[in-house]
Amino acid sequence: MKKLPLYIKIVLGMVLGVVFALIMTNFDFGKGFIQDWIKPFGKIFISSLKLIAVPLILASLIKGVSDLKDISKLSKMGGRTISIYIVTTVLAVSIGLVVVNVVQPGKYIDEGTRTELIESNQEQATSKIEASVKQKESGPLQALEDLVPSNIFEAASSNRNMLQIIFFAVFFGIGLILIPEKKSKPVIDFFDGFNEVILKMVDLIMLAAPYGVFALLAALIVESPSIALFKALGMYALCVVLGLMLMIGVYMIIVSVFTKKNPIWFLRKIAPAQLLAFSTSSSAATLPVTMERVTEHIGVEEEVASFVLPIGATINMDGTSLYQAVAAVFIAQAFGMELELSTQLGIIATATLASIGSAAVPGAGMVMLVGVLGYAGIPEAGLALIFAVDRPLDMCRTVVNVTGDAAVSMLVAKSVGKLGEPKVKNWDDNYTGDIV
Repeated sequence: MKKLPLYIKIVLGMVLGVVFALIMTNFDFGKGFIQDWIKPFGKIFISSLKLIAVPLILASLIKGVSDLKDISKLSKMGGRTISIYIVTTVLAVSIGLVVVNVVQPGKYIDEGTRTELIESNQEQATSKIEASVKQKESGPLQALEDLVPSNIFEAASSNRNMLQIIFFAVFFGIGLILIPEKKSKPVIDFFDGFNEVILKMVDLIMLAAPYGVFALLAALIVESPSIALFKALGMYALCVVLGLMLMIGVYMIIVSVFTKKNPIWFLRKIAPAQLLAFSTSSSAATLPVTMERVTEHIGVEEEVASFVLPIGATINMDGTSLYQAVAAVFIAQAFGMELELSTQLGIIATATLASIGSAAVPGAGMVMLVGVLGYAGIPEAGLALIFAVDRPLDMCRTVVNVTGDAAVSMLVAKSVGKLGEPKVKNWDDNYTGDIV
């Protein structure tokens, strides 16, 4: 068991968690037992990852920016990173729109099922709508205003303030570049050592990953809605999953064409981060593992990974944007609405911007979806239609978010000559991943 690679152990934990939950559901006490005695261990595992998310971003970004030693390098890397992220997000939304218009899953929902879903999930839908209304009431420059924290300690107290933390870290790193090297060196050395400590903490936490995902999957199974509701939304879920799989294919093409690495090799190396993303539904919680896989097992140098990945975990939500496009058109179809081409093109822009503003935590995409629905004139009550399957789809789209971050980090690293050999060699490293 000890010789098995991490992703195999995580898969075993997931499978055993599902099997255990299915067995326990046959007993009257099963659901309560899992919720009281198993689920807490899953929550502890997620909390331990979130615990180090903020320190990791601060340490890695400050180190990454200061290592550039030149403002021009920062602007060059930053420009490429943001541009690539925007391009991949637009591609994701476009793929989602094509799939949902071809399959037309909304046509499969009958009136009885529609009424049942709306009534059973109305309370949750209302809470998401209220959260979105608060965002709509803010001014057009509210996002820019929110970017700059008034108190870094207050901003660091919540993982939802990632953009503020990134702003401070980049600002701090720029300050280190601009002061004499003699004075900046002790500070850089401190954050260098601090970053190593955090990465070692990641290694220790990942020892518990198979047990954490066991608990998370077991709890998910016993708390899932009825199978009948899942059948009614099967075509919608199929559209989302198909779109996400196509987006994974886009990343594989990017890796193959632009970095000259074998895409299968890339997927195998990033697999532990993908599986953890699937289990936690949080790009932020998965960030420590994503950074470790990209730097240690893929070969992206730390100064690139520590800059590209934290930003990606916050603004690069390709899976989320794809889901928002599919969900918006699906809800419109379910209500018998026909969306014009111009409206769907507007959805591309709206979903792209909404995904950038999504927090890297479970369920945040649902809040941003309200804005997309509002733009297209789609009834916001339709959110209740998709709540029944949102949790498993949230898990799937987080996998795409994390995979996209890793692929873009490789592309940026290749473009600046910072993509080298992996530091860690495993049993499956029979080749470097280069395409011969």
